[in-house]
Amino acid sequence: MTEGRATFPIEPWSLTEVGLDHASLAVHESVFALTNGHIGMRGSFEEGEPVVIPGTYLNGFFEERPLPYAEAGYGFPEQGQTMVNVTDGKLIRLLVKDSPLDLDYGEIIEHTRTLDLRAGVLRRSTEWLSPGGRKVRVTSTRLVSLARRSIAAIEYKVELTDDLGDLYVALQSDLLANEAVPTEDDDPRAAAAMARPLQSELAVGRGRRAVLVHQTKRSRLRMAAGMDHTIEIPDSSTEDIEAMGDLARYTLAARIPPGGSLKLVKFLAYGWSSRRSGPALRDQVEAALATAKLAGWDRLVREQRELLDQHWDEADVEIEGDDELQQAVRVGMFHVLQAGLRGERQPIPAKGLTGPGYDGHTFWDTETYVLPVLTYTAPHAVRDALRWRHSTLDMARDRARVLGRKGAAFPWRTIRGEETSGYWPAGTAAFHINADIADAVVRYWNATQDEDFDRDFGTELLIETARLWASLGHFDTEHGFRIDGVTGPDEYTAVVDNNVYTNLMAQRNLREAAEAVKRQPDVAGRLDVDPDEVEVWLRAASLMAVPYDTQRGVHMQSDAFTHHEEWDFANTPKEKYPLLLHYPYFEIYRKQVVKQADLVMALHLRGDAFTLEEKIANFAYYEARTTRDSSLSASQQAVVAAETGHLQLAYDYWAEAALTDLQNLHHNSGHGLHIASLAGGWTVAVAGFGGMRDHNGELTFGPRLPERITRMRFRVVYRGRKLTVTVTPGQATYRLEDGEPLDIRHHGRQVTVDHTDMVLDIPPPPQVDPVSQPVGCEPRRRARR
Repeated sequence: MTEGRATFPIEPWSLTEVGLDHASLAVHESVFALTNGHIGMRGSFEEGEPVVIPGTYLNGFFEERPLPYAEAGYGFPEQGQTMVNVTDGKLIRLLVKDSPLDLDYGEIIEHTRTLDLRAGVLRRSTEWLSPGGRKVRVTSTRLVSLARRSIAAIEYKVELTDDLGDLYVALQSDLLANEAVPTEDDDPRAAAAMARPLQSELAVGRGRRAVLVHQTKRSRLRMAAGMDHTIEIPDSSTEDIEAMGDLARYTLAARIPPGGSLKLVKFLAYGWSSRRSGPALRDQVEAALATAKLAGWDRLVREQRELLDQHWDEADVEIEGDDELQQAVRVGMFHVLQAGLRGERQPIPAKGLTGPGYDGHTFWDTETYVLPVLTYTAPHAVRDALRWRHSTLDMARDRARVLGRKGAAFPWRTIRGEETSGYWPAGTAAFHINADIADAVVRYWNATQDEDFDRDFGTELLIETARLWASLGHFDTEHGFRIDGVTGPDEYTAVVDNNVYTNLMAQRNLREAAEAVKRQPDVAGRLDVDPDEVEVWLRAASLMAVPYDTQRGVHMQSDAFTHHEEWDFANTPKEKYPLLLHYPYFEIYRKQVVKQADLVMALHLRGDAFTLEEKIANFAYYEARTTRDSSLSASQQAVVAAETGHLQLAYDYWAEAALTDLQNLHHNSGHGLHIASLAGGWTVAVAGFGGMRDHNGELTFGPRLPERITRMRFRVVYRGRKLTVTVTPGQATYRLEDGEPLDIRHHGRQVTVDHTDMVLDIPPPPQVDPVSQPVGCEPRRRARR
């Protein structure tokens, strides 16, 4: 699929498409997607055409498919899981006399679409001249409710804008299952499994309401979609409803007099279950429809705005000096909120619910990139996401047993909780996901002091992940506690010994599990944790191997990494990136070439384990060897660049992370947004230029701004308090909006913040030599606006 580079006018609180650009159509479908963590609707047109990927998704709803292997091996997962494009309720087809409204035909006189970040809706206005010579204006407003988990709605209005007499129009409002969608999967078995994944079980239509119930063939999950309508018409009309198999259709035919208009509001409800019957799901959806219709369109819109007003009041990042970056950061935060707000014990996929990329799987991205943002802006969403991880513990325990380990081995990629990665080196061997989950648990606990969560979910997650590390590693008389045969975040250096990121994150996991045992002795007793086991955890943590190259004065990403042959970057053409698509893994694994921030990410997430001098040396060394062939890299490199004095470089990486999808920098945004990279817009602002760290339950800040930014203000929620931080080139101002005084550190100085402004000077950054990137891998710098 060829994708263009989208362009949008610069607006502080919205994103607008002006005119129709076919080359950017798929990207716009992703960028204009509306989701709430349960329902996801891509930004395709109500009329169904033109379209690239007409996606509607339900979080956690998938079909199974066999995984292909050239050679089978013990412990290889057998079944893959793919998110299903479920029943499409967005469709409202318009016929102007006998001409269907299709933006590829007739003449577009004017067309705009706007994603309103404050109202949480997608607005569209199109004035169109039909092939038959009639002129109409179509306006629509689409909403996926952040307040009502199962509800979406569309207001669709048709206005007659010519003076050629009465106009007869027809609207066909559909529920359509088993839509044809493009696939790029080379495995014919996967294509066959997903060709028509939904089997019809029930179809009911009466009045203006219809419900379709379907079940997947292999995973045996059942879903229901329902629609109901209200109408405002100027003159005579006829109505009809039909429902059968894969299609339900409400048809409205009406006469519009000159200067007149008609309006239809379409209410949608979705639900799914692995256990409930078809009639039970139908009843659930019909009840949700009834309450949404009773509330009415205006109330749904008002609820959406009120929820977002509160969110932005607690979470907004204000940037002065770069309007394009301001817009991008807010767009990213909006999509992160959409991805996680109403997941309610379902995973947060890498693409959210904005497209079919990565089959709809969740990875470590969730805990390491997305949950840190939500921890300080929407902590209840983090609680739900971690409760989903906890609900999969039995599957993770089973996976550990298959691998001959103790504790829990969480999957590298999954939808329901089973491991579905068919590539061992970058899947099963990437055990660091267990410590990433533990890190998210600890961060949430420190930020909220949620004792119920700690008792019922968090402590068990920490204990079972600690058990995994204790059984995966071993004590060595020469090197301490080693963790061998693993893959860190850098998938270009696979199945290695003592990956520093993995070892340091495991170290924190082991220590925090021991602390949780002290806090929750009853949980520890239920899980048969004895003092000897805790002693092993603490001993392993204290003796954790952290490879260091004394000759070069840097940490090794993993054992002997700095002794590998250097990659020949000078003779690697730009078109050969990403390397994994142009060179054999055998060649990549043997060289000093890094796909994405790995040890550099340890400098951020385990910054308490390094001195500033070590961070400066390590960053310079690995910057020269990192290709950033992953969208996960730029934000982490930006955070560490800012801390180590490379403020301009951090600024460039910030823009790359925040604009990844708005500028389609990886040429695949049409398959769904890069939610982790979008989260990076907030992360670089708050952790990079705000210098916020949360090591060991202590909130610290070390703010510094790049030259271009004249002022930045951000807000975080911490232990029930709302803290506002304002940064200018020379000073930082801290203020609590509510709650008891809060102890923090500012550039190492401990202070207590209350409800009055605390203004502190910002020391100059460390003086460092410039760093370089591999040829062709420099940050994607923008033309300065």
